[in-house]
Amino acid sequence: FGISSNETFVITTTNRTEITEDNFSKLVQDGVTLYLLQSVDQMLLVATKERIEFLPHYDTLVKSGMYEYYASEGQNPLPFALAELIDNSLSATSQNAGIRSIHIKLLFDDSQGKPAVAVIDNGSGMTSKQLNNWAVYRLSKFTRQGDFESDHSGYVRPLPVPRSLNSDISYFGVGGKQAVFFVGQSARMISKPAASQDVHELVLSKEDF
Repeated sequence: FGISSNETFVITTTNRTEITEDNFSKLVQDGVTLYLLQSVDQMLLVATKERIEFLPHYDTLVKSGMYEYYASEGQNPLPFALAELIDNSLSATSQNAGIRSIHIKLLFDDSQGKPAVAVIDNGSGMTSKQLNNWAVYRLSKFTRQGDFESDHSGYVRPLPVPRSLNSDISYFGVGGKQAVFFVGQSARMISKPAASQDVHELVLSKEDF
């Protein structure tokens, strides 16, 4: 790597966790992406890319929208699909000390790209590993552990209050992906963890599947 003998460096995960002798066997696994940096909090000069390799569950595409159809009971299922898409935002903002901000935007301006549904919130944010886990079908948000925690790490399930901002919409963390492919052809999630300077982006598409 062209590192001189008097130059210091650290090796970290994409979550900026420094690799040490104690955590090496836990964090360094086949396919994991690592950063070689001068310091843990060093700014990245360019964007890095990581291809996520996993076997997608066929139900993600084959059964897209089925839950929404059942839930709507003969009504227009689109609102139910949109409700699934804001599940992450509800959980991510549930511990906010200040204002909870969740916006849903329907974008139809062809000059800015293809039509899209955008859900934007000011929640706690997700690390790259948490974004990776979101992509895996049937991985419950309550069973992901350690460095592989979901976007709901530290999440405490609220008391069931119908139609409130404390409600759980998608308990098993499955409906969001089905809703994405019911509404459109791809999903792009952009997130910045509250304690990190890095912005992580996940792109998931029917074409890749």
